[in-house]
Amino acid sequence: MEKVSVTRTGEHTRSQMKPILVTGAAGFIASHVVEQLLNDGKEVLGIDNLNDAYDSRLKTHRLSKLEGRDSFAFQRLDIENLEDLRKVFATHEFHAVLNLAARAGVRYSMENPFVYLSTNALGTLNILELMREHGVKKHVLASTSSLYAGQPLPYIETAPVNTPISPYAASKKAAEIMAYTHCRLYTIDTTVVRYFTVFGPAGRPDMSIFRFIRWIDNDEPIQLFGDGEQSRDFTYVEDIAAGTIAAMKPLGYEIINLGGGQSPISINQIIAMLEDRLGKRANIEYLPAHVADVRETSADITKAKRLLGWEPKVTLEEGLDRTVEWYLANRELACSLNL
Repeated sequence: MEKVSVTRTGEHTRSQMKPILVTGAAGFIASHVVEQLLNDGKEVLGIDNLNDAYDSRLKTHRLSKLEGRDSFAFQRLDIENLEDLRKVFATHEFHAVLNLAARAGVRYSMENPFVYLSTNALGTLNILELMREHGVKKHVLASTSSLYAGQPLPYIETAPVNTPISPYAASKKAAEIMAYTHCRLYTIDTTVVRYFTVFGPAGRPDMSIFRFIRWIDNDEPIQLFGDGEQSRDFTYVEDIAAGTIAAMKPLGYEIINLGGGQSPISINQIIAMLEDRLGKRANIEYLPAHVADVRETSADITKAKRLLGWEPKVTLEEGLDRTVEWYLANRELACSLNL
């Protein structure tokens, strides 16, 4: 994809005083982004439709950590609703938009592809058009390593990701291209951050590590698709949030991997590490591999280091410690959530 450069001058100091819009603010990654922005002294408006893609009590739990912060405001709003979104942009003058609202998950996207396209593609278009109308020039778009399916390892941003194997990945590709078009036509500076297997406290209940912890703790069988030797480039959520915020710098149009950047870890290894932390043995029920799953993911993070000065700081071991600690401290909530 042709590189687009955007050069802007003036009013940098004043623009830093404007609020930052974070979409999907009650989500797993976005809630950590908001918390880090607030800790850095930024003013944040968070929006989220609090949908039922997974148990909304978890979203309420995340928001409860942000409520009462002087520099944080929240509105329940769907980015698919252009008119409601228009009122937000008419009321506020934003420094930047961190667009993290999305329907996530490879497997469920095969069951309901329509909502993935409407949220991830149309919702992104709504954001971009309102940024154009109101002169907001910085956009950070959350994307996914799922786009790299079939590409050689480690995954690098220049790979031709034109053959997505799930509606989820296809919808994210559409969002990336829409952002490129708006950068080219309207100089909306977009940094696309492609996330690699994010984990951590208060993660989505459909994610493997959340499920494994709960199943092991409750002596329930782990439902494992494949032989467990498939591996992932796990990345701790606080590192992902820090990289997302670092991506707010003016870069033109860039796609940047945010991943662990180390040797991928097999699912069997993850289960063994969780067994050690919970003091219990897992009962594994092996199921056929899923058609939309890839065997291995691995991120080349050279570009993130060079352009953002970013690399992960939290080790897998420390991240798993923190995730298990959150589960044990919130066991009643975690065990009541629908998986």
